[in-house]
Amino acid sequence: MTTSSEQQTCDHRFLTGLVAGAVIGVGVGMIIAPRAAARFRGRLAGSAKSLGKTASERYRQARARVGEAAREVTDRGQVIRDRVADTVVRGAQKVEQYATEAKAVHHQNAPEPPAQ
Repeated sequence: MTTSSEQQTCDHRFLTGLVAGAVIGVGVGMIIAPRAAARFRGRLAGSAKSLGKTASERYRQARARVGEAAREVTDRGQVIRDRVADTVVRGAQKVEQYATEAKAVHHQNAPEPPAQ
């Protein structure tokens, strides 16, 4: 009976051997068949260029979307900031008005100092 770690080691060795065999097989095939290898390299280069162009385009699109989202968030933030500022100003004006009225009432109700 094999343990789990022995089974994993066996699986790892098998996969390593499989990958190594594939790499060696491709290498030998490229040495034996240079014309096919040249075509393969050409196709591989074309695929790499195509992949690069696709990745570049996707990056450009994502960057544009992120930029637009950032602008929207900034615009919303500015609207909220302006509303808060207006509310604070109105509150300060009401406090000032209340203080002025309270001061006037206090002066009206204050006793007059005694005459000398």
